[in-house]
Amino acid sequence: MNPPPHYAHLGAYSDLVAAAAGQHPLFPPAPPGRETRRTAWEVLGFTMGDEQPRDVRSEGTWTADGVDGEALSWSVGFGPRTAGLLFKPEGAKEKLPGILAFHDHGHFKFYGKERIADGPDGPLKEIVGYRATYYEGRAYANLLARQGFVVLAPDCMMWGSRKFPLEVMPERERALAEAVGATLGHDAAGPEVVRYNGAAYLHEHVVARYCTLLGTNITAVIAYEDRVALNLLRSRGDVRADRVGAMGFSGGGLRATALRATYDDLTACVVTGMMNTYEELLDHSVAPHTWMFFPAGWSTRGDWPDLAACGAPLPLLVQCALGDAQFTPAGMRAADERMASHYAKAGAAEAYRGEFYPGPHRFDAAMQEAAFAWLKQHLTA
Repeated sequence: MNPPPHYAHLGAYSDLVAAAAGQHPLFPPAPPGRETRRTAWEVLGFTMGDEQPRDVRSEGTWTADGVDGEALSWSVGFGPRTAGLLFKPEGAKEKLPGILAFHDHGHFKFYGKERIADGPDGPLKEIVGYRATYYEGRAYANLLARQGFVVLAPDCMMWGSRKFPLEVMPERERALAEAVGATLGHDAAGPEVVRYNGAAYLHEHVVARYCTLLGTNITAVIAYEDRVALNLLRSRGDVRADRVGAMGFSGGGLRATALRATYDDLTACVVTGMMNTYEELLDHSVAPHTWMFFPAGWSTRGDWPDLAACGAPLPLLVQCALGDAQFTPAGMRAADERMASHYAKAGAAEAYRGEFYPGPHRFDAAMQEAAFAWLKQHLTA
């Protein structure tokens, strides 16, 4: 008889996994279709009103490096105003496909959209090192716009314009902020950012508790905000509302997945550096992740790749880095097989593409260019 699995972060409680599996099936197959989208909505269906942005304002325009830029702000109905940066090819007059570009999580909440998008003054000095590590130094939202898209990069709850003020965080989080921040690898961003990111790392647990108490979860709330942002993008006179996509790396890929599962009119979706089966995450790969990756209730209805694939036959590109320490190669491969199977059963095998790259967690120039080309293929027809 084989000994029961041992999980490093559960230790003597490793048998809790088998006990939970005895209560109900874990990670059952959830193929694309109306039923899976219904159950996804049960878990991720936080909403308010008509999901349209409120009090949209233009905060300034500029032209630089081949793109026309605009700073926008709007309200999602609660909390601080959301800020977003919008780009399109310089001088473009015709309607263009739209892309919602999501910033990652990165345990870096002081800034959001600025990690993937440059305003009129170029990159902020606090994010240069971070961007070099994960994006090969590129503001991919700006570069994507030059390919013939209208690109909107919005903040969301907990980041940038939507971040929680340090003073509202519990005293314990603030007291531990510098020590925790020093472990997150953001030293080049400066002491103020390091301290804030440390406090915000701990505060995410508090936000998750509040969301649970209120009958929802962080993933659902942010998916609502992202649907509002997509509705803003689709409502613009310079955007083809029938040709809209979403893309993101890491936590941005997580947001793209949740949007894909809860928004019927998303034409195409790119998920980079955020794909694995839940079963293969068990053990050392649970701890590094955000609460957003584990929306309560979904694991008894389906697996993470099922959320990404539930919009089949609409096009989906998933990019994985096989040296990504936050996942396992077996889990990434298994997720790819599961999504490919879903698309094949939906009669749309050619609408799914899984790509594997060597190396660590990142969205580098080669991966970005592959994603850009794929989006052009599926959104400019």
